[in-house]
Amino acid sequence: MDGKIGLGQPHSSRMYDYFLGGKDNYEVDRQAAAEVLKVWPGIRTAARANRQFMQRSTRFLVDMGVRQFLDIGTGIPTEPNLHQIAQRGEPGARVVYVDNDPLVLAHARALMTGSGLGATTYIHGDVTEPKSILQAPELGEVLDLDEPVGLSMIALLHFVDSGTEEIMSAFVDALAPGSYLVICTATADFDPEQVATARAIYRARGITAQERTHDEVTGLFRGLDLVEPGVVPPHRWRADQMTEVSPSYDADVSCYAGVARKP
Repeated sequence: MDGKIGLGQPHSSRMYDYFLGGKDNYEVDRQAAAEVLKVWPGIRTAARANRQFMQRSTRFLVDMGVRQFLDIGTGIPTEPNLHQIAQRGEPGARVVYVDNDPLVLAHARALMTGSGLGATTYIHGDVTEPKSILQAPELGEVLDLDEPVGLSMIALLHFVDSGTEEIMSAFVDALAPGSYLVICTATADFDPEQVATARAIYRARGITAQERTHDEVTGLFRGLDLVEPGVVPPHRWRADQMTEVSPSYDADVSCYAGVARKP
């Protein structure tokens, strides 16, 4: 995630909102997104695949008995949001959202309209500063870290290019056994030129961007038990109706996803 974000420069979450067809973005975000679309026209498909993976993985965690969720890199509210998915399956589910975009902060109320039994809250924070998130009073008011938590980092870690191992360790170490880690992040394995050019556009606009190989994404789950089918493109992770997709679709999405349990 980026550091302190000025509204005069593009931000990853607002560009993501644009790719999803949202309207909570600025001209500077649309200009940057248009540049990315020229070299990666399938990135809208990638954004939708990410959202669909979020929904399936959240339902899976609820089925596994998870009742608490920490969603880092939340992005601008796009229904259905994670808490809506979780609370459909378990009305008492509790969710903490985290993002560092001021525009997400402005929309935080939309993220806190859950079921009457459950609870949701929002922390304005940065994934690169785990302690500030884990020690935030708002987190302790909603989540009990002595009980299993579903930690969601979807479409987030490709905006972190250094210190990732330390970041992941800090969060995973804070979670109770039985917790789950959910990741979806960009890769250049399917179309290196496309992703490298998109990365250069993001970086030129002041946005950190870093793709990862299959082995590197698998390494993010070190010490955890990967859930079948392991690390795969998000549209191949337990799809409700898995149909045959072409290699070109994998290249359009250019992401890997996985879910793992802390033993």
